[in-house]
Amino acid sequence: MKGKVLQTTGSWYKILCDDGQLREARLKGKFKNDKIKLTNPIAVGDNVELQNEKDVNETMITEIYPRKNYIIRQSPRKKFHQHIIASNIDQAILITSIYQPRTSLGFIDRFIIAAESFHIPVKIIINKTDLLKKQHLSILEEWKNTYNAIGYPVYATSIETKEGLQIINDLIKDKTTLLAGHSGVGKSSLINYLAPDLALPVKEISEKHEKGKHTTTYATMYHLRDQTFIIDTPGIKEFGLSQIEPEELSGYFVEMKALINDCKFNNCMHRDEPGCAVKQAFVEEQIAESRYINYLQILENLEDVNYWERS
Repeated sequence: MKGKVLQTTGSWYKILCDDGQLREARLKGKFKNDKIKLTNPIAVGDNVELQNEKDVNETMITEIYPRKNYIIRQSPRKKFHQHIIASNIDQAILITSIYQPRTSLGFIDRFIIAAESFHIPVKIIINKTDLLKKQHLSILEEWKNTYNAIGYPVYATSIETKEGLQIINDLIKDKTTLLAGHSGVGKSSLINYLAPDLALPVKEISEKHEKGKHTTTYATMYHLRDQTFIIDTPGIKEFGLSQIEPEELSGYFVEMKALINDCKFNNCMHRDEPGCAVKQAFVEEQIAESRYINYLQILENLEDVNYWERS
C-alpha cells in the first residue's frame, strides 16, 4: 500500500493513502542518507510504502520512494546537520510583506537560492497590500520590477480587499505547492481563504516589535482537491545554505549565471577581479543593486561557514 506523508510529529506520521484513507504510521527500522546529515529521515511530501503489522495492530512505513526534489534548511538544533522541510514539490510560493512585518530582500534571495539549488520554481507574493502607506508604494514597484525582470513572478495580495486572491487559486491548481515566509506575513490567512474548512489559527502582529507570532510549528501538507496540495511551513527566520560552495553561488543568481562564461577568469568570484562581466553588468545597472549586495553578503557567509567546517 502506498501513501503520501502529510504531517510528521515525533515518531508518528500522518499518511494519505492511495485509497483516500488517512492513516497514522510509524517508521519500521532506520533509514540512512549517506550524502547529507539529516535530523529527519522522513519529510512532508514523501511518497512511502506502508505495511499493516497485525501482531502489533500498527501501520508501518517500510520504504521511502526516491524524491524528485526537496528543500532543506540548516538544523537549528544540530550543528552541521540539515532538516528537510518538504519534498516532491512542484513550486514554491514565498509570501512576503513590506509592512507589519517587513520581509528583508536578503531573506527573499536566500529562499530563491535554496529553491534554485533543488530546481524548484519560485513565485513571490507581496501580501497585506491594504496596510501599505504612500511611502511604501515605491518599494512595492521596486520589488515587482526586480523579481519579475529575472523570471520570478510577483503577485500583490490582500485578504482584506481580496486583491489577487483568485490568481493564487489558479497558481496552485493541480500542483504541490510549498508556502513559506516569515511569521506574520499572512500564510495562515491565505490558507484559510484557499481552504476555509481548515480554520487555521491566526495571530496578530506584535505592536512593539512589528513581528509575527508563530502559528505554525511544523510543516504540514493539506490536500485541497484532486491533485492540489499545499505545504504550510513554520515561520522561518533564516535559511542555511551551507551545502552550497562559495564558487557555486553565482550560478544560483539567474541574472549572473547568464554572464559567468563572459568573465575573464574561470574562477571569478565577481568582486574585484579584472574583466568580470557580472561586476560590469552591475555597474551598468543590468543587475539590481540589492541582488548584487545580497550576493556579496551571502558569499561572505558561505566562505565563513566553509572555513570553519574544514578547520
